Amino acid sequence: MEGDIPSNGTMFFFLGFSDLSLTAQASLFMFFFLSYLLSLIGNGLIIVVVTLSPQLQSPMYFFLKVLSFLEVLSITSTAPKALQIFLTLERSIPFAGCAVQFFTFIGAAGCECVLLTVMAFDRYLAICHPLRYMSVMTMSLCYKLTVMSLIFAFGNAIIGCSVLFSLSYCGPHLIAHFFCDIPPMISLACGNTFIVEVYFLIISVIAIVLPTILIICSYTRILISILLLHSEESRYKAFSTCGSHVFSVVIFFGAAMFVHLRLGNPFTPYEDRMTALFYCIVIPTINPLIYSLKNKEMMKAIRKLNLKLVAL
Repeated sequence: MEGDIPSNGTMFFFLGFSDLSLTAQASLFMFFFLSYLLSLIGNGLIIVVVTLSPQLQSPMYFFLKVLSFLEVLSITSTAPKALQIFLTLERSIPFAGCAVQFFTFIGAAGCECVLLTVMAFDRYLAICHPLRYMSVMTMSLCYKLTVMSLIFAFGNAIIGCSVLFSLSYCGPHLIAHFFCDIPPMISLACGNTFIVEVYFLIISVIAIVLPTILIICSYTRILISILLLHSEESRYKAFSTCGSHVFSVVIFFGAAMFVHLRLGNPFTPYEDRMTALFYCIVIPTINPLIYSLKNKEMMKAIRKLNLKLVAL
């Protein structure tokens, strides 16, 4: 692990949570395992229910299905390796494996940023321009917006991956984290990393701040339109269709801003790992609960599907 090693021959080693007590590690293992299991079940259930339920064949639920797929992709890029570290103490990951993990996680997270913005636009059209909604937000447009989101996010992930993994890494190659994230990888690099850090800061602003501004603008117009409604029932229905998305946006972009646009002193390795637990593990786990338990149509579709399965 010592000395200069060419990047393409490097093996990295995760610190994981080996600096914590055995009791803390056992608790974290159960947390990772249960969260990963619940995320797979919850997001998988949303994908299946939306796909099989005729009453959920609308743009809003189509985007929700894509979002659930991205949540599964995101948590799968980090949780299995973390569980392997806990169970087998196998902390190594090859250079290529680290690059693939980083690419997958950053691509999925970037696509979520764009997709949450698209979902805000969908709600804006549905509430502010209901008469034009069906003619504008066609399934053809939904497919195009999804493909554009994927191209933008994973195209950016390819560039980011090339920038980060073109650095020279000096030994020891110990990543003070449980996955290949930007700050711990940059800290291992030899030489001046200022340009790389500026690049990722600019990308973070584009991927986080710009979508946040667009979402705020959309929901400002939505709020004005809702307050102008005369019927209390209409206002409640409009608020209920936006509530889950707003909550998801707040926790997702709030966590992203806190981590990537934080001013002042950088996180310590321990703080970095604890913060990553929230945006890597917690968010993909609670999002299915946000979108299903708070959604009457979704719960109704789940009950109908359950009755069909029982009848078989």
